[in-house]
Amino acid sequence: MAADSPDPAAEPTPGADGGLDTTADHVHSPDRAASPAPLRDQQTLVEAGELLRALAAPVRIAIVLQLRVGGRCVHELVDALGVAQPLISQHLRVLKSAGVVQGRRQGREVVYRLVDEHLAHIVVDAAAHAEETTAARQSGPDTEVPRSEAAAGTAVPLSRQETETA
Repeated sequence: MAADSPDPAAEPTPGADGGLDTTADHVHSPDRAASPAPLRDQQTLVEAGELLRALAAPVRIAIVLQLRVGGRCVHELVDALGVAQPLISQHLRVLKSAGVVQGRRQGREVVYRLVDEHLAHIVVDAAAHAEETTAARQSGPDTEVPRSEAAAGTAVPLSRQETETA
């Protein structure tokens, strides 16, 4: 037990398994809530995991960023992202099966759109966070980082390695 501890009862004690038992007489800081976040049912968590897995590829993220502006057909996505048509089609199949995008035939083309605007928010926030943390690592901890290009919706050409990831 530390000599400078204000509350000896709050000190971790050896647990039955040899680890530290920190639950006995644990006191939370008054500036944060002690109650846990509301729980979601298991099926909701599984479906959320599947959605995040479907979004977990650079090309699919770029597709979602393009579709947040409006519907696009495959050749427009190919031109905007600089990725081969078969690869765009493959990624669209993954996004479609995950319920992220839907396609609607217009003449000889299929125009793809986001199913829900919430999906765009997930991707925009993730891209913005990635850019901010990268910029912060590169510039140091005290530098303010401007709003990211991904959050603004500008397209950035993908590298060959990113385009080959399926």
